[in-house]
Amino acid sequence: MKLEHVAIYVQDLEKAKAFFMKYFNAQPNEKYHNPRTNLMTYFLTFSGGARLEIMTRPEIIESEKNIFRTGLIHLSMQVGGEEKVRELTERLRTDGYQVISEPRKTGDGYYESCVLDGEGNQIEIVA
Repeated sequence: MKLEHVAIYVQDLEKAKAFFMKYFNAQPNEKYHNPRTNLMTYFLTFSGGARLEIMTRPEIIESEKNIFRTGLIHLSMQVGGEEKVRELTERLRTDGYQVISEPRKTGDGYYESCVLDGEGNQIEIVA
């Protein structure tokens, strides 16, 4: 078995799509819109084949994104080396995104940093 995709609700669908395209080279499909429910989605495909579905609809509510809550905590994006982790982390910081953990070697052997996207979702950047 394999994980087929992960889906997240977002407030601003186009902004979320642009974020993943700009920083992680995501390739979107055509936007899906269900006129009955007003659900709108994109599937974003990454170079390794992983897919992320971003979705929005008028009735979604924003909830607090405490980093120590239960449930989905972060998306981990592999960028191909320690220097790339440092470079992308700095690029995101320069572009105004909050870096919540600096590039470092973790106890479980990863070289990573962590930033918040435009909606406060944690994006882990790994070598």
